[in-house]
Amino acid sequence: MSTHVLIVGRLSEEAKGVRGLAFAAGRRYFHAIERAGGVPFMLPPIPSIVDQLDASVARFDAIVLHGGGDVDPNRYGEEPTAEQVYGIVHEHDEVELAVVEAAVRHDIPMLAVCRGLQVLNVALGGTLVQHIGSEEHWFQHHPVTITPGSRLASAIGSNTANACHSVHHQAIKAPGRGVTVVGTADDGTVEAVEVDDARWIVGTQWHPEDSADTDPQQQALFDELVRQVARQ
Repeated sequence: MSTHVLIVGRLSEEAKGVRGLAFAAGRRYFHAIERAGGVPFMLPPIPSIVDQLDASVARFDAIVLHGGGDVDPNRYGEEPTAEQVYGIVHEHDEVELAVVEAAVRHDIPMLAVCRGLQVLNVALGGTLVQHIGSEEHWFQHHPVTITPGSRLASAIGSNTANACHSVHHQAIKAPGRGVTVVGTADDGTVEAVEVDDARWIVGTQWHPEDSADTDPQQQALFDELVRQVARQ
């Protein structure tokens, strides 16, 4: 039986070959899921469907949260205080927060990438550093130290994730309820988390999809997401 993986999409003004504005999602996520043996589907960010998402999300086997712009600081009880806060899209926040709540409620395996990790943390009551003030995580490759025995370490088969591609200017400040930090960069920036009581909800601040086609460590995260469904 196929493993159906939900990927939350984006509003887009750049798509071609369609009439009018479009919904979109990065192809690399879809191909990483396909290589793992899953079948990817995209959920468009339409706030009016939020009330129906709990039942709809429960029909999927696994979830991927996409990278993207910043979460509105009002979502974690703050006003925007950094000039660098950018890319806030109400529709993205509304739908993704609802998807996380449904995933946690139904214990659906989930991989949350970059912005996705931040959405996950905010949905569970955590906060974010609005601007880390460092170029070391902006289009940079770096290692991440992983907690031994964590779900993430088990997935990649190592306590170090090498050549992780980071493209972020924000990071976790206070972890949310049941969110445990399991990966950090050399400068102490949070790079990976897990949800304690979930079967398999893992977040990476870096972008594993960027090199998953050539780096087995990065592809292993998508492989493990699909594998968790088979273990039910």
